[in-house]
Amino acid sequence: LKKLRSILRYIGSCDGNMEEGSLRCDANVSVRRPGQSFGTRCEIKNLNSIRFLVRAIEFEAARQIEILEDDGLVRQETRLFDPNRDETRSMRSKEDAHDYRYFPDPDLLPLHLDVEWVAELKDGLPELPDKKMARFLEEYGLSVENANVLVSERDRADFFESVAKGRDPKQAANWVVGDLLGKLNKTGTELVDAKISPSELGHLIDLVNKDAISGRMAKRVFEEMFETGKRADDVVIEQGLTQVSDEGALVGHIREVLDGNVDKV
Repeated sequence: LKKLRSILRYIGSCDGNMEEGSLRCDANVSVRRPGQSFGTRCEIKNLNSIRFLVRAIEFEAARQIEILEDDGLVRQETRLFDPNRDETRSMRSKEDAHDYRYFPDPDLLPLHLDVEWVAELKDGLPELPDKKMARFLEEYGLSVENANVLVSERDRADFFESVAKGRDPKQAANWVVGDLLGKLNKTGTELVDAKISPSELGHLIDLVNKDAISGRMAKRVFEEMFETGKRADDVVIEQGLTQVSDEGALVGHIREVLDGNVDKV
């Protein structure tokens, strides 16, 4: 379901927000003892989150196992999931296909798709999650964990690639996944609403790599950028975080301090 939702979002078919009704799913659950034929299935209708889907399947499987262990029979039926009570409840008995009395609709004409048009649509598809995942692993050398997080949403992948352009991709991935996405999750903010742009996050990374600020300072700067949307350079200046890394300059400052405190040295 996560993969399907990711693909739908990549191609722009829908936003995949299950809680808002953009995407729903039904779960068919049946259990059987090892070596036996498939059991009677029950269909759980209109689940509106992946979390509820998992909980519904777990409850329904346990319910059916308990029935079979008591030598009972599982009835084929349609059920609903009550998230407040963490249980499924019967809605109606489930008919077989012939009970629905399906028949061809005379008003629906056969639809023949032109092969060239289908090929044109296929060529126009964006890079989909699996292909992007393989490329991120090969081209950027990312860990499977970071690559999975980044390709799960198209805007995440695009954001990362903008930050990584001309920079160490592993370092960029660590900042995007560990710092930015971590902060977004903590504050319940969507990436599209983030006040930090890819270019500014990239510039913050550049400041660290140029020894203009330390890694610890960069974390402080990031926090301020996330909260206010200020540029990295502005935050560094405002908070007086410029780091002096030139050895000659440091020696000069040290000598100046020592010369001014001869009686204490």
